[in-house]
Amino acid sequence: MRFLHRNLHFILPLAVLAAAVFLRADEPWLVEQARLSVFDNYQRLKPRVYDPASPVRIVDIDDESLARLGQWPWPRTLLAGLVDRLGAAGVVTIAFDAVFAEPDRTSPQRLLELWTDAGAADAVRARIAKLPDNDQVFADALGRVNAVTGFVLTNSVHGRAPELKAGFAFAGDDPEPFVLAYTGAVVNLPAIAAAAAGNGSITGLPDRDGIIRRTPLVFRLDEKIYPSLVVEALRVAQDASTYIIKSSGASGVYSFGERTGISQIKVGNFPIPTDAYGRVWIHYAGTQAARFVPAWRVMQPDFDASEVAGRIIFIGTTAAGLKDLRTTPLNPTAAGVEVFAELLEQILAKDFLERPHFALGLELVYLVALGLLLIVLVPRVGARWCAFVATAAIASAVFGSWHAYTRWHWLLDPVFPSMAVLAVYIVQTGIIFLRTETERRWVRNAFGRYISPAVVSRLAEHPERLALGGEMREMTVMFSDIRDFTARSERLDAQGLTRFINRYLTPMTECVLTNQGTVDKYIGDCVMAFWNAPLDDADHRRHACRTALAMRARLAGLNESWAAEAQAAGETFDPMRIGIGLNTGLCCVGNMGSDQRFDYSVLGDDVNLASRLEGQSKVYGVDIIASEAALAGVEGFASLEIDLIRVKGKARPVRIFHLAGDQAHAASDAFMRLSAAHGDMLRAYCARNWDAADAALARCRASVAPTLAPLYNLYAQRIAVFRVQPPAAGWDGVHDAAEK
Repeated sequence: MRFLHRNLHFILPLAVLAAAVFLRADEPWLVEQARLSVFDNYQRLKPRVYDPASPVRIVDIDDESLARLGQWPWPRTLLAGLVDRLGAAGVVTIAFDAVFAEPDRTSPQRLLELWTDAGAADAVRARIAKLPDNDQVFADALGRVNAVTGFVLTNSVHGRAPELKAGFAFAGDDPEPFVLAYTGAVVNLPAIAAAAAGNGSITGLPDRDGIIRRTPLVFRLDEKIYPSLVVEALRVAQDASTYIIKSSGASGVYSFGERTGISQIKVGNFPIPTDAYGRVWIHYAGTQAARFVPAWRVMQPDFDASEVAGRIIFIGTTAAGLKDLRTTPLNPTAAGVEVFAELLEQILAKDFLERPHFALGLELVYLVALGLLLIVLVPRVGARWCAFVATAAIASAVFGSWHAYTRWHWLLDPVFPSMAVLAVYIVQTGIIFLRTETERRWVRNAFGRYISPAVVSRLAEHPERLALGGEMREMTVMFSDIRDFTARSERLDAQGLTRFINRYLTPMTECVLTNQGTVDKYIGDCVMAFWNAPLDDADHRRHACRTALAMRARLAGLNESWAAEAQAAGETFDPMRIGIGLNTGLCCVGNMGSDQRFDYSVLGDDVNLASRLEGQSKVYGVDIIASEAALAGVEGFASLEIDLIRVKGKARPVRIFHLAGDQAHAASDAFMRLSAAHGDMLRAYCARNWDAADAALARCRASVAPTLAPLYNLYAQRIAVFRVQPPAAGWDGVHDAAEK
């Protein structure tokens, strides 16, 4: 045990390093996702450069084409006309990003099935029956060009298998175990499939986050390998007959005797590097207007055939209503057909992104070597110098990864190895720091962190509480602030301001402590205090209300003293006013802060609400505002409901009250008359009875002390506004505060 404790700064970082190596080799999804996000950002920073001369175009069934030529699905005769137009223009290959699995409902024979009046027009029916079938017209058009149809692979059993138009040759190990397998397919009508020169899968395969970064070039169904639409279009364009799949064990493939899967697929004259599963990374250039030719324009008599002549054409859609949308690193709503076109562009340009076969090994070597170097160096040269070493190494990894991407289009991960090394550094330096600094830091700071005697007494009984942490409990929180303190402080020099604030805070603090409260902190002229912590106080609401009234009384005495002093000095004196906010709720109280410095304090939404209520005292012109929760169960105090308010930053409204006085004030005839008139005014106001509200408001003003005049002026203004602009039908009397 002593050996373990003495060498913990070596053992624990080594354990972290070993865990990082295992985690990286095991490749959990979060690790992979972080790496993929880096690669996404690389493509956003430097996408593939689009070549307008690329022999790839998309004939786009866009929204305007649907508006001009009719809603989708189009009659197969219209598609046949589109194919014939493209064939006459001299295209090399036409590939469809669509599956024609169902017969055309607009075919003459289909229409006859819907015509129930058999005897009314037998001659017409006979002539219609002799018309050619739309699907056959489309199939005939496909047979006149190099056409490639698409099919969708599924994981449910489906009747007919797709037609395989090409052969496959293997170099090296059998690739079938590595090819992504499916159990069913949605295929084209037999006549259409038979007429096409090629047939490829249009199955999309995004990563777990829904982004298409790489796509398979081959798929497996019932022990047969099928090509994707992209490579099938490339094969047909070259009039090739066979795909060559190169796997581990083939000449030039480094696998060290292991079956590591596919490394390359050759289509005609184009070798395409892949990962072990036959997938290729897509090097995106982003959406380019030059890539698209609207379908409606192809059908125009004056269409310029040079736009498509000698090119490979994908026919697909960007129309939003057809929902063929995919997410790519560069575009969250890219058309699916555009992904195919981008892939074929990079194949023809031989502009590939690659995750080299040595990438994982290189990343692990970097991780282990730098991790071990730091474990050895930190105890010898110190954490500060090793921080420079770690920072330089991480920066080098990021720069090297970016350089490999921009220079060779390699995808190397700088993030996980760097974060793992940083974790090793943090753990080791943390252990060393704690070992050398803990005792001195705790002794030096223990009694400097608390100002409350009650807290110190409690810590003397429970020293284990001198640590970060807290507990949830119901508390009453108070904020008190001086009105217009900034303007007042500008008239005083530093010494005068210090004397003034100390003279004010001393009696205010005494009011809090006398009523069993704890002063949390002073924020300039603001006093923050709370009740029911650290010592239990079952009557914390009442004690907080008494404190607020006591602070009002002490302020009155201070104003009298300051007024007398100002008169003796021949100066004018502006009486000082304060605002107080009270709220009760569930709060987190305890030692808050950091390992270096913490205070006994309170946090929570109800703390923020108390602060907001103090701020609202300026708006309503009263000195003490308490929430309904702060007055719950507290009897005997004179209080007036003043509003149902939704303070800034809060979703739920809160009912607020003005704390007017103690039990004696509550029992006075003047307050009872005021309370009755005030209640009538609020009820009429919430009922939108503006005349009754004005009448009650007049009674309030007749019996009110001058200190409440601003409150009733505010309501008079609101009523006047609502007479001109009545509140919305669903108004429930809630006022949304515009200020904090």
